[in-house]
Amino acid sequence: MFPPFNQDKAQEACNKIISLLNENKIQLTWTGRISEERAEIGLMLGVLICKDADGKEELLYTVSGNARRIIGKENLTGGTFIEPIVPAEKINEALAANDKEIHLLTEKINMAADAEEKAQLKKQREILTTQSLAKVHALYSFHCADGKVKSLKEICAVTNRGKLPPTGTGDCCAPKLLDYCYKNRLQPVSMCEVFYGKKNESKKAGIAYGPCDERCGIILPEMLGLGVLYRDEHIAVVNKQSGLLSVPGREPEKEDSVEKRFRVLYGDSVQVKQPAVHRLDMETSGIMVLAFTKEAHRAMNMAFERGDVHKEYIALLDGVLAKKGIASHGQTELYFRLDIENRPHQIWDDINGKKAVTEWNILNVEKYTAPDGSKTDATRIQFIPHTGRTHQLRLVAADSHGFATPIIGDTLYGNCMAGQRLMLHARKITFPHPATGKTITFECKEDF
Repeated sequence: MFPPFNQDKAQEACNKIISLLNENKIQLTWTGRISEERAEIGLMLGVLICKDADGKEELLYTVSGNARRIIGKENLTGGTFIEPIVPAEKINEALAANDKEIHLLTEKINMAADAEEKAQLKKQREILTTQSLAKVHALYSFHCADGKVKSLKEICAVTNRGKLPPTGTGDCCAPKLLDYCYKNRLQPVSMCEVFYGKKNESKKAGIAYGPCDERCGIILPEMLGLGVLYRDEHIAVVNKQSGLLSVPGREPEKEDSVEKRFRVLYGDSVQVKQPAVHRLDMETSGIMVLAFTKEAHRAMNMAFERGDVHKEYIALLDGVLAKKGIASHGQTELYFRLDIENRPHQIWDDINGKKAVTEWNILNVEKYTAPDGSKTDATRIQFIPHTGRTHQLRLVAADSHGFATPIIGDTLYGNCMAGQRLMLHARKITFPHPATGKTITFECKEDF
């Protein structure tokens, strides 16, 4: 994951804590039984600097896992050590119910000579370990930027397709720090995680790393309200989820949006009234760019006007385009305008319509499984829009002047069954950075 907040100030604090640890002025201790294999394992040291409603800063610090803590607080003036979200003893209680039986099954597996018997024993053990893991995960909930508290189960339903996350999810530094921050209605300013201990295959001591993809990648997008792909002092690039508005609507119930969440997440750092530099349909997921400053917003607008912004989308169409004689690659020009009697639908009009130019590449034909379990043939396609018309790609797919094959889950121009989403994702964007002018590219794979 890309670090969602500026790291500089927090990294200075991390380095100070490491110096104090090395000088033995503060100590890293174990809170429970020390296992030999874990005694020498390094950990992540995390710091989050926040401010309260009056602008007063507060330093929060913690370590990864739930079995170690830092003592010697008097050497960290004003700092607060953040304890694990779920204490180790509660986790042990949750595991205790099946622990003995799991160990017995492990012994039987080691002793079993028959392959079939061993496989059956392993299945029994897997059922019990899954039950135990589910009990542990049920203990976790997280305070979020929007003021809500979400259970790990709720979060996984959105970001992990309902599957159980890896062991230790919720014990990294970032979720612990942000949970405390949002619980106490503080505003994040700077956050950093630095590796402390002996180097291993993936990490070196004293180096700052972003939140991990394996565990934090599941939790943080829901805690923050946005999946942050990139951020600097000028712009942020986020992965918008399907079903979320790009900008607030006029009605109060339509206030929740990427822009609103962006403002909540970054507070006073957002100096623009309307930070989104472009929009995606509510039902479309994928990459969006927002600006922190007026200068960055203006530069991005000019880049769009010059045609210096290039985007790519992935869609899953309800049918096989090859059977309709559609080439594997091509470019089309279509003309549409707003249907004023049926907003927000767009309709074909080759006289008054605006020209929409779209390039396409057919990637694959595959089986799509709908929420009701039914299977259909679908075409995975890459769209490269050369204009930015309303509903442009949805119309290229669905309209009779285009492919006459709607995108799966299209509520406006196709069919959408319960539990289904629009299978359209903004996967890639390339543009000149508004401050440096350097061409940058971001990619975010579709989850369908």
